[in-house]
Amino acid sequence: MNTRRIVAVSAGLGKPSSTRMLADRLSQATTDALAARDLTAEVRTVELREVAHDVVDTMLTGFPAGRMGEVLDEVTGADGLIAVTPLFTTTYSGLFKSFVDVLGDESLTDVPVLLGATGGTPRHSLALEYSLRPLFTYLHADVVTTSVFAATDDWAGEGDRVNPLPRRIERAGRELAELVADRRDTGRPDPYESASSFEQLLREV
Repeated sequence: MNTRRIVAVSAGLGKPSSTRMLADRLSQATTDALAARDLTAEVRTVELREVAHDVVDTMLTGFPAGRMGEVLDEVTGADGLIAVTPLFTTTYSGLFKSFVDVLGDESLTDVPVLLGATGGTPRHSLALEYSLRPLFTYLHADVVTTSVFAATDDWAGEGDRVNPLPRRIERAGRELAELVADRRDTGRPDPYESASSFEQLLREV
């Protein structure tokens, strides 16, 4: 199958949102890199602000509430995940962490993940490495080497040749595409796939 499913999760709180903008740029870079390998990509973007109440209800009840069942199926069934959050007090947002908390501990095992973050100042860029990366490593995700941080000034100077943001987005998208293209498992295993048929069970009696 030459089509890969990419899900981008944006935890931006505003609309428009620089977090969503970064998620879109990373999605496009990944799509372009997959196209260079003769692979097409279906991209689905999840804005957590639109399901914030469902996230909280799911945490309180322990069961997917509202649209969360659909969202969780998309995220855990993706061939590649792009996760982007704004940074508050040098770490990911509470909404982003709450969403991650409702994911099962094994739900992202070996799933290629690209990490991104936005913030007002470049001083917080290292939060991607000491905060976000360990979080997804704990979930056993296959996190790409390059993460992308975009400060407010990066958007203003995006056309500047010395601005590294566009090149970093392109490199990160290419790294995610490589993992996605090489990944044999293009979906979650069917728990009933290896189940014995009724005829097999009768023969074993």
